Amino acid sequence: MDIVKYADQVWSGAVTDSIVQVGLPGSGVIEVADGVGFRTGFGHTIVVRGEGEAALFDTGNHFDTVRLHQDVRKWTADPVTTVVYSHGHIDHVSGVGPFDAEADAAGRPRPVVAAHEAVAARFDRYLMTRGYNAVINRRQFQLDELSWPSEFRYPDVEYRSTLTAGPFELFHGKGETDDASIGFVPEQRVLLPGDLFIWLTPNCGNPQKVQRYPREWAIALRRMAALNAEIMLPSHGAPVFGADRIEQALIETAEWLESLIEQTLAMLNEGARLDAVVQEVKPPAHLAGRPYLRPHYDEPEFIVRNIWRLYGGWYDGNPANLKPAPDAVLAGAVAELAGGAGKVGEAALRALEAGDRRLAGHLAEMAVQAAPDDAGLHRIRAEVFAARARSEASLMAKGVFTWAANESRKRSE
Repeated sequence: MDIVKYADQVWSGAVTDSIVQVGLPGSGVIEVADGVGFRTGFGHTIVVRGEGEAALFDTGNHFDTVRLHQDVRKWTADPVTTVVYSHGHIDHVSGVGPFDAEADAAGRPRPVVAAHEAVAARFDRYLMTRGYNAVINRRQFQLDELSWPSEFRYPDVEYRSTLTAGPFELFHGKGETDDASIGFVPEQRVLLPGDLFIWLTPNCGNPQKVQRYPREWAIALRRMAALNAEIMLPSHGAPVFGADRIEQALIETAEWLESLIEQTLAMLNEGARLDAVVQEVKPPAHLAGRPYLRPHYDEPEFIVRNIWRLYGGWYDGNPANLKPAPDAVLAGAVAELAGGAGKVGEAALRALEAGDRRLAGHLAEMAVQAAPDDAGLHRIRAEVFAARARSEASLMAKGVFTWAANESRKRSE
């Protein structure tokens, strides 16, 4: 399918694009402007060629390095002299190896890798938390065999605010991460937002990941909109063609974030508890139908919690949660009051049948905390969290609930 036609269908909502799949798989590098190529994957790569050299913006994930190199080489034989990381997530930084090896074999300098100065610190943290990152990403993406990398290609050139690297004009932005580089190719007016635009609600509340920065994200979106780009090539999702569409998508995403921030801060400043904030803050209704603001990866409730964490710390306003009893102790006390853990499990099923899936989740979890070896209660927990997973829109909620259901399914067997 023609990429412009495909992008138009995504824009209109006729085709659903996502962070994990673009509707042009296996198409290699597609030329979208003179000397600018777009290569899809789980983490896209943008290739710019000119004056006998080539440059890459992002390099995909570690499962795809060989095919990425092959696809780039089918499109251009020019030596890759510059690589830019939009940020340090592993689906954007893992494909430099074959280009380094190619340069070594040819006896020429390796590509110069440029990134924001915080990327190196991210790689250091990834090495310190390698086991944890493997666990949470297995849970998030339901990939039981996923392993976390133990080596990273560190940047050769670091910058703090702005940098020109090969054909790319770069400036720093914070949002999903603290180490983002936004790219602009001025001659062709091509904007490279990295993960600051992904055709879904901003990934600004991920419950298993480190702090996100919603206010700074909105500022970066408005700064990008002011560039008057003609083509926007995200690192996930379809391209956007046309200055009017690009401006609309960026400004409305900023407005969406700003609304959540303003509502959350207003309640925080009034002394509300986190529980009340999560229940009351909602995204702007007039933007609910936008195809680039669907809550299918992250979701508003998680973003609100992240805003609270950023500005208010981890205490949620409930004094019982400041120094709580261990989960198993609390569950045992509730089970004793109810007449046994089995009664709590039965109450979970009643809540599920009544449509209160949140309450059902609490009760099912308490039941197995009170009686962790009870296979029947694990069957109830599996049923409850499988139902919760089916009812959710966001990949993050689905991942956590499916993981919980599978845990208890195994225990019940």
